[in-house]
Amino acid sequence: MTPIEPTRLERETFLGMLPVRSLDAHKGHFGSVAIIGGAEGMVGALLLSARAALLAGAGRVYASSVSTHPLPVDMQYPEVMMQQPSALMQLRQLDCLVLGPGLGRSEVACSLLDHWLKQDKPLLLDADALNLIAMQSHLQMLLSQRHAQTVITPHAEEAAKLLKSTATEVQSSRVESVIKLAKKFGVICVLKGAGTVCAHPDGTCFINTSGNPGLATGGTGDVLSGVISALMAQGLDVLEAAKMGVFVHGVAADVLVERGCGPVGLTASEVALEVRNVINALTLLSDSARMAQLF
Repeated sequence: MTPIEPTRLERETFLGMLPVRSLDAHKGHFGSVAIIGGAEGMVGALLLSARAALLAGAGRVYASSVSTHPLPVDMQYPEVMMQQPSALMQLRQLDCLVLGPGLGRSEVACSLLDHWLKQDKPLLLDADALNLIAMQSHLQMLLSQRHAQTVITPHAEEAAKLLKSTATEVQSSRVESVIKLAKKFGVICVLKGAGTVCAHPDGTCFINTSGNPGLATGGTGDVLSGVISALMAQGLDVLEAAKMGVFVHGVAADVLVERGCGPVGLTASEVALEVRNVINALTLLSDSARMAQLF
């Protein structure tokens, strides 16, 4: 079998991928994202993902907690609209939904995942959404039958559960594993970790060149989910959104480490804030020499 050679993701790939915003732009032009998760003890994951979607440019961001005592407002980012999970089902303008950040594995979580897998809406599935799918064959079937754009973002252990394998086996053959997942479920798969790999069901794959060990901390995966969903909501094809999301996420961490903010002690919240700067730079500048002055 001929070894699979992934394409390396470099910054030139993303220059101008998002168009410069016109003077008469309004929030409706940049899409609506909903994040569903935040069970008891894990509300932070939901907020990190929602805030990242906001900072990555989504026009509207909704955060929906499955907790029995959800927060009424995000005091740090009141722009995020807090909604009950049932209320999201009535919103027609949703351009992308994320299920997973702090979702938990309750019956409520499973019911919500079942509902949204059946809808013709772009989805990003992460964390416990993937664990639930790995545990239940009917959810696997629903995922495989979807026609709307779908991206899954497992780390090695989650990928292993979906493949009925082990994390060690996944890590020893990351490219082959990510392609297997993409083909198995007919989705864009983002296998997180050092050298994050993005794969299309047709076997095309891309390996990220940005990022550092500062990202090895809680919450950075939630931030990545928010960033990719915001790019999808702004009109990027799901594969392009996944590729750009993992790249800018890594660049943000690289910039912060260069400034002395890590790698030890780098936080997901800091990464989300820097993602905004990186996306703006990629959008506004097309000259590589000027780009090099920024990061």
